[in-house]
This record gives sequence, C-alpha cells and structure tokens, in this order.
Amino acid sequence: MRTKKIVADASREKRQACAESARAYSAGMVFGCASARTRVLRVNGLDLHALEWGDAGRPPLCFLHGGAAHAHWFDLVAPAFADRFHVLSLDQRGHGESAWASPPAYATEDFASDLLAMMDVLNWRRMTLVGHSMGGHNAMAFAAWHPERLAALALLDARPAIPPERLNRMHERGRRPPRHHATEESAVRSFRLLPPDTTAAPEFLAHIGRAGIVKREAGWAYRFDPACYGRRQPHDAWPLLQRITAPTIVVRAERSPGLTPEMAQRMLDAIPDASFTIIPGAYHHLTLDAPAAFVSALDAFLKESLAS
Repeated sequence: MRTKKIVADASREKRQACAESARAYSAGMVFGCASARTRVLRVNGLDLHALEWGDAGRPPLCFLHGGAAHAHWFDLVAPAFADRFHVLSLDQRGHGESAWASPPAYATEDFASDLLAMMDVLNWRRMTLVGHSMGGHNAMAFAAWHPERLAALALLDARPAIPPERLNRMHERGRRPPRHHATEESAVRSFRLLPPDTTAAPEFLAHIGRAGIVKREAGWAYRFDPACYGRRQPHDAWPLLQRITAPTIVVRAERSPGLTPEMAQRMLDAIPDASFTIIPGAYHHLTLDAPAAFVSALDAFLKESLAS
C-alpha cells in the first residue's frame, strides 16, 4: 500500500532546481514527433490518429491529452519511455487529427469505449494510462470500468468531476462559431492555453499551436471539434475511484488552479492503491512547464509499480 498522505508543497530549493532543469531540458529541445511513427486506428467507426514510439510487444503505455489539446502535448516527455515501452500518444475523438463524432458523442463513456476498442486493435491485453486534465478524467473512469485491462495509472492535474458552472461555460464556448485565420502564422500567434498560466518554452508553445491547426476552406482553424465543449457529458467519477485497482499516482502541478491539495487528498483517500507527487513550479499544463521533472516522477512511479 502506498502512502495516502499529501506532503507539503515543494521547497524553494526544489522549485529552483526544477526550473534550472527545465531550462536545460528546453535548451536542447527536440520535438518527440520527429522520431514518432504515425498511426491511424479505426475505432468505433472513427479514424483516431496517434503518435507511436517503441516496439510492439513491450509493455503498452498510452498518453491522453486534455480538452482542446492533442497528442503533441506529450512531445517532450513520451519519447523518454520508448526504450522500455510501446508508447502511444492518442488524439482522442474530436481532437487533433482524429475524426469528429457525427452526431456529436463526447461523453466520458464514449472516450472510454474508444480506449477499450483501441486496445483490441493493438492487441494490448493491459496498458498503463497517463492522462492529463480531461484525459485524466477519462483515464480514471476507464480504470474503474475496466480494471482488468489496466497495469498502472497516472492522473495529471485531473479532477474527478467538473463543477456545474464550469461545465455551463464550456457548453457556451462550444456553441460559438469556429474562428478562422487568413494565414497559418496568424493562427499560431493567436494560440493560447486554457487556463493561460504557463512557464513553457515559447518554442514549444509555437510547436503545439502549429500542430493543432489545419487549413480549411474558410481559412486556418483549430482542429478541435467545438462540439467537444458544446456537447461534453462528463461522468461524475468520484463514486468510481474506489473501484480502481491499478497502482495509481496522483500528480498535482504546484500552481494548479483546479486540483487543490484538499481535492487531491480526497482522491488519495478514495483510490485503494495511490501515491502522490507535486511537480514544482508548474501550472496546470505540467508536461509543458516542467517536462524533465515530470519524466523523472513518472519514471520512478513506473519502475516501482510495474516491477512485479
């Protein structure tokens, strides 16, 4: 049984060391998609796009991005595991280069069903899931509904439920007409994170912004299906947490605006085999802000959890 108690936030020395590590990491920045293979998986009637590293036959490791994001969110971290795992960074339905569901179907159950079908297509019996934000929410639901298919679980600044007022704002945002830009560069310059706070390298923000746009008849636009917000139907995962049997790590960004220490503690109390770590100095988008610290934390967790 792992520790169930949250430790204090990171010390100033640890935050400074983490920031220096992140700067060194980004100084030699190589985007992981340059070494990735592109996969298109036919899943539940949709073509889902993914970036793939490592050899088939190794333990499967799948990264799930957050809402309105895409597979390239893990370009600075996923390749670090390619020497030991069969790694996949998935564009979830309605995101990135994956197909949009028509009619819109963006409930937690839909995303979880895609994961199960994806595993069958890849002949994966059990996998490790690493999910950020919305991806973490989908991952915790999948872990509860299909515990026999999961080897380990990492929840990155992810909450089990969305407050009603935030879900209403999300639905309103999804009903707005998509914005189109006259040029690719204009679209890249307009790219902003949500929530906006970040310490990520500008070069990487431009990279994920460029990877998330496409030329359409009306101009350059984001690949994200607005209905993913407008028709989002998140499941309340709080009652599901006690059904998660896989070793789990709850990862909180130190400066997270959403996953409070109290909420993280409640998650630890509910999940039977859970541990906790903080990524120092990071805001919500922790794989962008502190890739080196995140890789170190996930690597330690996987070595311990999958040792047997």
